[in-house]
Amino acid sequence: MAQAEKGSHDSTGGKLEWLAELREEALHAGSEKSVARQREAGKLLARERAERLCDPGSFVELDRFVRHRESNFGMLERRPYGDAVVTGYGTVFGRKVFVFSQDFTVFGGSLSEVFAEKICKVMDLALKYGCPVIGINDSGGARIQEGVVSLAGYAEIFWRNVQSSGVIPQISLVMGPCAGGAVYSPAMTDFVLMVEGSSYMFITGPDVVKTVTGEEVSFEELGGAMTHASKSGVAHLTAASEEAALEDARYLLSFLPQSNRHPGPFDPPADPVDREAPELDELIPDEATRPYDMKKVIGAVVDDGEFLELQPLYAENIVTGFARLGGYSVGIVGNQPKALAGVLDIASSEKAARFVRTCDAFNIPIVTFVDVPGFLPGTAQEWGGIIRHGAKLLYAYCEATVPKLTVITRKAYGGAYDVMSSKHVRADFNFAWPTAEVAVMGPEGAVNIIFRHELEQADDPEARRAELIADYKERFANPYTAAERGYVDEVIEPRQTRPMLISALQTASTKSERRPPRKHGNIPL
Repeated sequence: MAQAEKGSHDSTGGKLEWLAELREEALHAGSEKSVARQREAGKLLARERAERLCDPGSFVELDRFVRHRESNFGMLERRPYGDAVVTGYGTVFGRKVFVFSQDFTVFGGSLSEVFAEKICKVMDLALKYGCPVIGINDSGGARIQEGVVSLAGYAEIFWRNVQSSGVIPQISLVMGPCAGGAVYSPAMTDFVLMVEGSSYMFITGPDVVKTVTGEEVSFEELGGAMTHASKSGVAHLTAASEEAALEDARYLLSFLPQSNRHPGPFDPPADPVDREAPELDELIPDEATRPYDMKKVIGAVVDDGEFLELQPLYAENIVTGFARLGGYSVGIVGNQPKALAGVLDIASSEKAARFVRTCDAFNIPIVTFVDVPGFLPGTAQEWGGIIRHGAKLLYAYCEATVPKLTVITRKAYGGAYDVMSSKHVRADFNFAWPTAEVAVMGPEGAVNIIFRHELEQADDPEARRAELIADYKERFANPYTAAERGYVDEVIEPRQTRPMLISALQTASTKSERRPPRKHGNIPL
């Protein structure tokens, strides 16, 4: 570089040589020691992550020669090119995306003024051109030497997260530490992916927790991938390695449109659209209280049985994820009888509500499989605000204007029937299996309430209860009473679910629904 500074690059050849030197220096911005530590931890470098995320050879780097300001306190002697983040654009399955990848080998990936400016630039470009933006997070937090300027940089990123919300897909991959204010940017994106054993998210670290509360907790227990996948619900997907996480992000993108101005992606199906699934005819147990796996229903119906489940370890009593039906990308929501009998509680209501709103924002039709006995009773749920949280799911379904298709497989009781994409919240097509029960509550509970006095006076209360329950089941515990009133469009054989849903989806694909003009609704957060 000394030779270049003396002017030897005045000729064209010299200028090209100088450019090559600058590029080489930018490629090795991190010290050998910090790069070695990254390698020893089994982690990829920032530029490698961006390149692996994108299609081979498609990543184009921007702002390679940006450097932090000379006014930085105590950092005049080291001003690496590119600072501590790699930014640019590329393609994923041939579709344009913008990417930023934080570089832990340069100042611990700490955020500076120019670091934030680089990220803001690609976020602005993604919004302008209507493309997804993927952020790869691996940072020690704000750069202390820059003081409040680094905090301002975070706020600029947060503001753009909100402006992009519901306009372009935003995906966050956490591939290292993400602490303090830095966690709020991933939290405001649409999807968060984490790597098991090497990524962490928390507001305050274990040392601060111990000082303030006296609790002793490890990094992994406090904010590791499995913690956020199973307890907090922050992580949508986890992977055993960085390479697997990057592949998951690519697969997830395949279900999402470029922006809210585009329809969901279509992929011509190899799976016949008229394929029946005879195994579904025998899936529902004869005993109403016996569980079954709703994922088997989903797998039998969707194209090639491929279902990308999101948050699979969190609020397991409801299933959410993406699949394809007849080639169309669809969002799947289903009660899971294997967990808490499929009831709705605080966590499952929030999980499903967030997913429904995400699908609606990006023009992805919603298919709902219903087997719900109601909302979970108890003081913990009531005091925790099940009324408010359950209302989020109701609000989300009422608000959604994308095609909404519903299949009632077994129970649809009480207010939970209304909430789970019923005809009354403007679902487009509602189907029911012959095993469906649409009622205010289960037969046993209904009989005990309605005929309480009669049962108290009966000579043989148990025999009379059995008669009344049988009568109630015949009259109400079936889909036909609802079908008589048009609340169910058709009672179908379970094996016909796939072709019926695809036909309905094709019919509803031209749906257009106007809503009252307003700034925005006031969802019960």
